[in-house]
Amino acid sequence: MSTPAPSAPKAARLKLLAIAAVFAAPMIAAGLLTFAGWQPGGKGYGRPVQPQRNFVDEHLRVSLAGGGDYSWRDPGQPRMTLVALAGPGCAARCFDALSGMAKAWVMLNRNQQRLRLLYLGEPPADASQLAAVKTYWTFGRDDAGKLAAFRPAKADSVSALLVESDGTALAFYPAGFDGTGLMRDVIKVVK
Repeated sequence: MSTPAPSAPKAARLKLLAIAAVFAAPMIAAGLLTFAGWQPGGKGYGRPVQPQRNFVDEHLRVSLAGGGDYSWRDPGQPRMTLVALAGPGCAARCFDALSGMAKAWVMLNRNQQRLRLLYLGEPPADASQLAAVKTYWTFGRDDAGKLAAFRPAKADSVSALLVESDGTALAFYPAGFDGTGLMRDVIKVVK
């Protein structure tokens, strides 16, 4: 009868340690990178809102055109809000930007119910444009002017804010923003 070689248990332990190292190495590397201050981030097309703002905590009141106040936290289900802030004299370029944002909402297909569209500002002057915008957008006013810093000063322009379901402003899209980039960001966060 032969006895097992003393190196067999040692080889088995080394294999076990090698397997553990394969699984532990990525976690250790991630911990070191985080400790060093590096955080991975996906490329978003909007600018992060800094300092971060929560419109519920700020009691930011938006008066709706049909009466009542806009609720940043939807009582039915958690839904994000895409806020369009129109500059003075919303006309053709403003209407095109609003149409592009509405198209992004339409492209969400079954996830449309997870995003609300809120328009703040003077409605488009053209009656046909106004009717088209009312199809998709809820109209309101920022009576206290708390969103004035996000509103474009240039005539016939529009900027946008993407707001989380808890009322936290996630991203700001200044006037002239890339509509395709906004659509990609919306699709990413609404999934």
